[in-house]
Amino acid sequence: MKKLVVLIVLIGVVFSVNAIAQKTKDKGQMIIYTNEFWEEIKKTCIEYRDKKDDPKPTFKLKLDEYDLPKSIDEFDKQWYNDPISQAWSGMCWCFCTTSFLESEINRLHSKKIKISELHTVYWEYVEKARRFISERGNSLFAEGSEANAVTRIWKQYGCVPAEEFTGLKPDQKFHDHSVMFQEMNTYLKSVKEDKAWNEEVALNTIKSILNHYIGEPPSEFTYNGKKMTPKQFFDNEVKLKMDDYVDFMSLMQEDYWTKTIYDVPDNWWKSRDYYNIPLDDFMGLIKNAIKSGYTMSIGGDVSETGYNSHYEVAVIPDFDIPYEYIDENSRQFRFSNGTTTDDHGIHLVGWKEDSDGMMWFLIKDSGSGARNGSNKGYYFFREDYIKLKMMSVMMHKDAAKDVLSKFK
Repeated sequence: MKKLVVLIVLIGVVFSVNAIAQKTKDKGQMIIYTNEFWEEIKKTCIEYRDKKDDPKPTFKLKLDEYDLPKSIDEFDKQWYNDPISQAWSGMCWCFCTTSFLESEINRLHSKKIKISELHTVYWEYVEKARRFISERGNSLFAEGSEANAVTRIWKQYGCVPAEEFTGLKPDQKFHDHSVMFQEMNTYLKSVKEDKAWNEEVALNTIKSILNHYIGEPPSEFTYNGKKMTPKQFFDNEVKLKMDDYVDFMSLMQEDYWTKTIYDVPDNWWKSRDYYNIPLDDFMGLIKNAIKSGYTMSIGGDVSETGYNSHYEVAVIPDFDIPYEYIDENSRQFRFSNGTTTDDHGIHLVGWKEDSDGMMWFLIKDSGSGARNGSNKGYYFFREDYIKLKMMSVMMHKDAAKDVLSKFK
């Protein structure tokens, strides 16, 4: 009997050992763990915390019954590169003027080159920071600038082909300078607060922030099989004379027929290189230039009730001011009381006349609103809008010979 019990126990042990031996070993794996209910909690809490009132209506001109331009093909236009978006950034000044100068390269040298906007923006930030330090914090450090900042930076630093410096990281679709600018601005505020006016240290810190977010611009690259620096590319390939580009404005607050300051925040280095001319001359200059085959970089205010991104137009309604009443007084009045501001730069590339003899201008625009209509990257500006709300224009001096001859 004892032998039988021992045998049964031994058989049980054998079966147990075999069962353990045959059991599959547990294995681990790497997964992206999700907690769907926690994500729902977060989403709901954030929506509740950030709950906003229903959007308030904006007063806009009713455009349904207007006979408006529908396509860029209706316009006589000059050559330009395709529109691109400045995305989440304040780079309109650079995008529009770079586009303008690319058109100038084509007009003068029959070459099609796409140039990096971000190379210019990088060095403009460095120069803004340099002046901020030298002025002990009494110089504006912001995202905006003016058209002649581009010509100034190209003279100083040269420029590079777009593919050599995109300012985008791998897989990054859109520019986003919001965090980058906030970080630079916060740093410079701390410099001012601490009176830490060491230029070398400050500029190296600004560069390190720029390098992190948009990359470090190349000091040398290969173009058409040749190694060159940004200055060599500018001198030997771009071949534009920056002193040939002139800026005009039309404001009563300064003497007409003088070179003077365009007194807006984005003219942060206080350039006094603007030719101030009467409004009729200003409008005649723009019309004659585009009809004669010149494009131009133009800037001003884009916040009016007749400015509509879905209709792709900018007009001045007569309930604001009838066209025949738009003059230097109404223009100055709006600039002086702050209802006209210098908030956007654009590239004027074409024109047409409607049945009433009113001119329309084809605008290439890097702003987000220009993507809301069917003509992606464009607006159609009627001449009344230009006359009342566009404050400055840059063009080649040959397009302005008659006007320039009136200056002493």
